[in-house]
Amino acid sequence: MTWFLGLGIAGIVLSLVFDGVLEGAFGGALDGLFDGLLSLPVVAGFLSMFGFSGAIVLGGTGLGASAATGVGIVTGVAAGWLAWKFSRALMRDQTDATPRQEDLVGTAGSVVTAIPADGYGEVLLRLAGHPVKLAARSAVPVARGAEIWVEASLSSTSVAVRPVER
Repeated sequence: MTWFLGLGIAGIVLSLVFDGVLEGAFGGALDGLFDGLLSLPVVAGFLSMFGFSGAIVLGGTGLGASAATGVGIVTGVAAGWLAWKFSRALMRDQTDATPRQEDLVGTAGSVVTAIPADGYGEVLLRLAGHPVKLAARSAVPVARGAEIWVEASLSSTSVAVRPVER
């Protein structure tokens, strides 16, 4: 029983302490070779389930070490396969592109701090659905609360704007 419990604990320790080490241990030589079957979550899942289910069978049924090993292998393979499938599904997850400062051009917004002619003020814009407050420059003075249109992105924190005329 000690061996089975030791293997179960070793699987947990592997997953907590050595996360990411196994993938880089061989300098990328194994990348794509086994399609993630030797990844740490798979190995740790197999070891933990093999050890703990073997200990349960050995201590709870009295069937012996052979039966405990057989049950441990079956449940370990199942846990490793599930870990492999879940990790593949998570790795395929797609996200939206990260907004860039060029995406601000053409955005409508409003003036938060009045913009003097050829000076800086502040505007509130929406970038990817999130409010963004940026420094703004305009060729003409723009009053607080006025609606503006972004003409150019000057830097990651400032834009050139013009007032909207209706």
